[in-house]
Amino acid sequence: MIRVGVLGLGVHVPAKIVTNSDLAEMMDTSDEWIRTRTGIEKRHIASKDERTSDMATIAAEKAIKDAGLTVEDIDLILVATATPDYMFPSTACLVQDKLGARNIGAMDISAACSGFIYGMITAKQFIETGAYRHVLVIGAEKFSEIVDWADRNTAVLFGDGAGAVVLGPVSEHKGIRSFELGADGSGGQHLRTDKKVKMNGREVYKFAVRQVPKTILHVIEQANVTIDDIHMIVPHQANIRIIKAAQEKLGIEDQRISVTVDRYSNTSAASIPLSLHHEVTTRRINDGDTLVLAGFGGGLTWASLVIRWGK
Repeated sequence: MIRVGVLGLGVHVPAKIVTNSDLAEMMDTSDEWIRTRTGIEKRHIASKDERTSDMATIAAEKAIKDAGLTVEDIDLILVATATPDYMFPSTACLVQDKLGARNIGAMDISAACSGFIYGMITAKQFIETGAYRHVLVIGAEKFSEIVDWADRNTAVLFGDGAGAVVLGPVSEHKGIRSFELGADGSGGQHLRTDKKVKMNGREVYKFAVRQVPKTILHVIEQANVTIDDIHMIVPHQANIRIIKAAQEKLGIEDQRISVTVDRYSNTSAASIPLSLHHEVTTRRINDGDTLVLAGFGGGLTWASLVIRWGK
């Protein structure tokens, strides 16, 4: 059986940083109000002419280079996004063109904040069957374009950015060990876009604190490991209260859960690769570590996997 893992990782965030204090000058809010309720301190905001596909392309180029590959080695491009440049063509097709890739398959995945893991598991299937060898998976968002900047309850939550991985064959003891993809469409109205983001924060919170620990424990059991075997959990960075609630239910220490919501805010499908990159570059994730990645969001969707890091 082919083991599938991460061969390369790359990220990109816009240069412009907007702090909580900056937002307090635009709306009825304060740094303390935002920080205590969300854990967010700042967010990166794309310029008017910087599109989701632009950020995705930069992250992809870095991931391909990190994998020691060239664009000619990529067999398929998957872009997880809730903020595509257009309804069609897909953002993945735009990225393919910007990368200068040959005429390979390219498609978007729409699973909101769970989209990056949905993309990784989709890629895994193609590689395990031998259909493709190297699949580029990107999570990229420009939420600043769809938030209602007059609504402090949602405007303060989101930021822009992109993260990408190249997935491919890895050694027998590395790679993805288990996964779960799930959805509950009956809760779809709690987090949606109607030109602008609409969210029932109370219901989304209740869903997340119930579902995140449940899916994490499920994939850990599937992988035949225990919570004590997990070096780090990298959750979707929606809100510090959700992360802490999940941490408490799982009974894990601070050093075993990734928190980057303070620096990036909620970047939807980009949040997990951004967190992964942060933990790898700060050497809190190292070769051979066993990780859990867990996403949740609009749909309502959830997705998680266990992966042993390295090639």
